[in-house]
Amino acid sequence: MASAKQTEQIAKGAGFIAALDQSGGSTPKALKLYGVPETAYANEAEMFDLVHAMRSRIIKSPAFTGEKVVGAILFEMTMDRDIDGIPTATYLWEKRGVVPFLKIDKGLEAEVDGCQMLKPIPGLDDLLARAVAAGIFGTKERSVISAANEKGIKAVVAQQFELGRAVITAGLMPIIEPEVTISIADKAEAEAMLREAILAELDKMDAQVMLKLSLPSVPNFYKPLVDHPKVLKVVALSGGYARDEANAMLAQNSGMIASFSRALTEGLSAQQTDAEFDAKLGEAIESIYQASIA
Repeated sequence: MASAKQTEQIAKGAGFIAALDQSGGSTPKALKLYGVPETAYANEAEMFDLVHAMRSRIIKSPAFTGEKVVGAILFEMTMDRDIDGIPTATYLWEKRGVVPFLKIDKGLEAEVDGCQMLKPIPGLDDLLARAVAAGIFGTKERSVISAANEKGIKAVVAQQFELGRAVITAGLMPIIEPEVTISIADKAEAEAMLREAILAELDKMDAQVMLKLSLPSVPNFYKPLVDHPKVLKVVALSGGYARDEANAMLAQNSGMIASFSRALTEGLSAQQTDAEFDAKLGEAIESIYQASIA
């Protein structure tokens, strides 16, 4: 349940949000980049044990504190697990000073009108109630926009805000994430349609939301969203950009902070000693932090 202290920490945004929410589909890739091949686990249970060990190592690292990492997005199975015998969300807030979020989406529908809507979320009310009980502050839900198609973009945004209202009703803060694919030729046009669709939905809201958006083609293009009274914070996803490029782009967008996943864990390895791992993660956190407060 959102607390005033947590809301203030996110609103001030003196740092960034770590996205530690790789799901079943993206976990093998995340582990491989971390130096854990698919031959290292025999089934899904072992795979999730290994990725939880990786996430725990990140969370327990000395540099991973609320001083520079204001929040962290968790996968459902991470929320349900412990770190040193303490539930993960509780550990994040009480031991590290990091505000916990939960990824609640169940993946994407097939592409229609150049966009992919959210799949239905069975047992949503139960999941949100569990999140509140676990001390989660907010949720994250991701759709994908792969063309400047006004009909598709409006449908994605409408669905996102409808889900956002259910999240707010449960007492949580929604991170609305309509991700624009960074490689499309009409990215700038898609962003213009997206900004307009989001502004129209925000005008209907009587509570705040957060937004997670791809880094825009034009610096500060999302400033009207950053400054909107119904927006607690706008966070940026790296979307496939390497960390240095993502940081350079983010630094040009005032008021936006990072919510990076792969760009955060880039260069980390299971084979590193704790000293090497902590140093590498510390460098990554520092660079993303500096870009976020620029």
